[in-house]
Amino acid sequence: MQPERDKVLVWDPFVRMFHWSLVLAYLVVWLSAEEWEWLHDQTGYFILVLIGLRVLWGLIGTRHARFGDFLYSPGRTLDYLKELRSCRPQNYLGHNPAGGWMVFILLLTLLATGASGVLIGAGDHEFWEDLHEGLANVTLLLVFVHVAGVLFSSLLHSENLIRAMWTGTKVRRDADV
Repeated sequence: MQPERDKVLVWDPFVRMFHWSLVLAYLVVWLSAEEWEWLHDQTGYFILVLIGLRVLWGLIGTRHARFGDFLYSPGRTLDYLKELRSCRPQNYLGHNPAGGWMVFILLLTLLATGASGVLIGAGDHEFWEDLHEGLANVTLLLVFVHVAGVLFSSLLHSENLIRAMWTGTKVRRDADV
């Protein structure tokens, strides 16, 4: 076990509450899609509110919550992906470049999914419903990729990223960016 002095707060309480609220809300919205329309709709609106708050916090929040801290350039992100192939990527205290872009893409996809759900009642019902279902399936695929990336990165760097998102702390290493 690492001494307390080696631990550093990375994920602030808002980020952690957002993350786990989104996980729970996404599970509810996915499971209620066919049978409980009211629950599905209300939870979808809740997800849109969560995303709006997260975008705001991504602009004004704590260091590792801000988009500027984890949205790396395409060149740095490609370099990181190449490092992954060698199983020797640089470790990051906050999100690594691939994880940062995954967060951003998930937020955009969830926003598009929610917006298309809101628009189902407007105009071409069938178009919006098909788009909503397609985006929901893309989002589910991204969720699986995200979880796989978290597990892979946890093993690769010998750190429990799920626990870190729960407690907010990670162990600082000399090589951390």
